[in-house]
Amino acid sequence: MFKKKDKEKTAHSMPSNILYFVKLMFSISPMLVIGELFWGVLMILPNNLISVIGVKYIIDTVTERKDSGRIFLAVAVIALVMISSTVISWLFMEFYWNKERERLYYGINKKIYEKAKSLDLESYDNPEFYNNFILTIESSSGNIQNLMVLIRVYVGHIISFLAVSSVILTIDPLCLVIILGVIIAFMPLSKKVGSLAMERRVENAKYHRRSDYFQRIFYLQDYAKEVRMNNISPLLIDRYNDAADDVIKNQKTFFNKIALCNFMQTIGVQGIGFLFILPLYLGYCVLVKESITPGDFVATFNGAHSVAMSFQLLTVWALAQFTEQGKMIDKYREFFNTESKIKSGEKNAPKTEPKEIQIKNLSFTYPGNDKPTLENISLTIKPYEKVALVGYNGAGKTTLTNLLLRLYDATEGEILINGENIKDVTAESHRDRFAAVFQDFQIFSCSLGENVSLDVDPDEERVLESLKHSGFDKEMKNGTKTELLREFDQEGVMLSGGEAQKTAIARAFYKDCPYVILDEPSANLDPVAEYNLNQAMIDAAQNKTVIFISHRLSTTVNADRIYVMENGRIIESGSHSELMELNGTYAYMFNLQAEKYIKQ
Repeated sequence: MFKKKDKEKTAHSMPSNILYFVKLMFSISPMLVIGELFWGVLMILPNNLISVIGVKYIIDTVTERKDSGRIFLAVAVIALVMISSTVISWLFMEFYWNKERERLYYGINKKIYEKAKSLDLESYDNPEFYNNFILTIESSSGNIQNLMVLIRVYVGHIISFLAVSSVILTIDPLCLVIILGVIIAFMPLSKKVGSLAMERRVENAKYHRRSDYFQRIFYLQDYAKEVRMNNISPLLIDRYNDAADDVIKNQKTFFNKIALCNFMQTIGVQGIGFLFILPLYLGYCVLVKESITPGDFVATFNGAHSVAMSFQLLTVWALAQFTEQGKMIDKYREFFNTESKIKSGEKNAPKTEPKEIQIKNLSFTYPGNDKPTLENISLTIKPYEKVALVGYNGAGKTTLTNLLLRLYDATEGEILINGENIKDVTAESHRDRFAAVFQDFQIFSCSLGENVSLDVDPDEERVLESLKHSGFDKEMKNGTKTELLREFDQEGVMLSGGEAQKTAIARAFYKDCPYVILDEPSANLDPVAEYNLNQAMIDAAQNKTVIFISHRLSTTVNADRIYVMENGRIIESGSHSELMELNGTYAYMFNLQAEKYIKQ
């Protein structure tokens, strides 16, 4: 019951959604939206008026045997109008529309990215949100294009409908009654077609996500060695075939339903209305009543067909199209209306020397999980301490640091820095006092200096110093200005795993902040590089509090305090020597690793 009410609360009407997106486009490129309106009128109105008024004038002039010069003048005017409208449309499209359309695409995508950045990580743990997010990004360009066409065609046909209808009303109003009656009778089918098309699009997005996974496997370098060195390809191809079969099966399911509705609609409107009832009535007017001249006959038939097509587009076709677009836009609104559960405090966190960090009775359960990942964690980190978190995979070490960074908020308990709850300060200023190197760090497609500074204006001297501390010694053609990756530069440098990790570690040395969190900082490094990194961290982080996670316990020897975690709890704590004397879990893990080196 709750979910149903929540769903109804977030749904918006189709007109409301269309107006919302038009306002969004207008805020980015107002002249493009206005231009679309005039373009639609220019593309539709001249041809429809010519087929009614122009043809009627020429036929009446011929049948009444009037001055033939009028015919040539009429033809010349008609040709001039058609050529002018075509040329103006072409100039608008080539010299303005194409450029502004791209500006609109980038503008809306920028809003999507900015919104995504503002959301907390918990949003990505919600499958429904993630599906909407993917659908919003993947369909962004298509939605803009489709809606612009809809607006253009809709406005053009409104003006055409009003203009041509006024002409027909002076000849025979009953034609409009016949056409409108037939179309209205079959309007419910159009709404059904729109709903089915939207359902198909949503289902396709789910299946395409599965098939897109295989694209990443075969084009990303990360998977290249595994695919080539093992016999995984047949399995992947089989899975890909299954995913493709699901997409095709889904298309067939909806195709049969949509095709049937379209067939019934076409038979009703086109067959019954336009090919039977309307011609029968016009024939009666010509042969029996003799109330229509040859010019009136052609003008009425052409005008009736034009009005019918316009009305059908304004109702049957537009309702189906706008219904589909409205439901897609509702996904946009749902995405943009998603609020971060992490609420910022009002104060800015001071970015000064390290203060005492207190974690009190902290517990956390990931959304959708029944079992807590962390349970009743309490610890104190003194200023300038070097603290290590160790334990088996899944013990909760990374989750604890994520909570410390407020990437998530604790289910229970609190985190205090200098006696102040981190929820009382803004999330941005709180995170700004931390430098973090994550286990799943990323290298961005920009210069080496920008990758280290994570800023548009890196300080080259500080970048070089930070790279030196991290042990990065690769010769770069353009120094810190060397581009990494090849998305924007074909000559971009591809770093090895160890080089990439040293680049990521350099970020921690570069950032001017009192606290540093390192999640597996030496995972991709050789023993010598690991030793050098540890020494560099000790030297460079004398004025910082450092919290690091490591499975290589040789890196924890010099830590001031070590916390051993297991199943979301702290089971041991102390210095290296104290824990070795305790002869518990830490001592067992350390001796197990040391044994391997001693035997070798």
